[in-house]
Amino acid sequence: MSEHGTKDESVDVHEEPDGVLRLTIRGELTEDRARAVFTVIRRVAESGRHVLVLADARHMGIIPPLARKVLTEEVRSARVDAVALVGASFSVRVIVALLAKGIHMITKRPYPQQFFATEEEARAWLFAQREALRAERRPVP
Repeated sequence: MSEHGTKDESVDVHEEPDGVLRLTIRGELTEDRARAVFTVIRRVAESGRHVLVLADARHMGIIPPLARKVLTEEVRSARVDAVALVGASFSVRVIVALLAKGIHMITKRPYPQQFFATEEEARAWLFAQREALRAERRPVP
């Protein structure tokens, strides 16, 4: 595991060699687990790299109201460039979509997130997002 990572019995988040932050959630996303994830996200953002999150939600349980509140609070002060969710259930999709819209309304920053059936599709989208971010930052000749 790189210096940018954390692991407990139901959440594993680490930076992969291609620069993607891989998040695997098993079971319920508690407030403490949500904070731990954002601690890693902040470290990557503070390093100056793009924050591209690949979230494996295939075994994710519920996101209780207190955890949703923590997510909303944490994302206000953390930069997240793109989130790709793989295998999210219908209820997780609804909650994540509502959170993303709320975050966008509160912060006025885009919050690109997308749902995918496969990891390959998710990675391709994240890499496209990274290229778009790089193109935005390039000086115009």
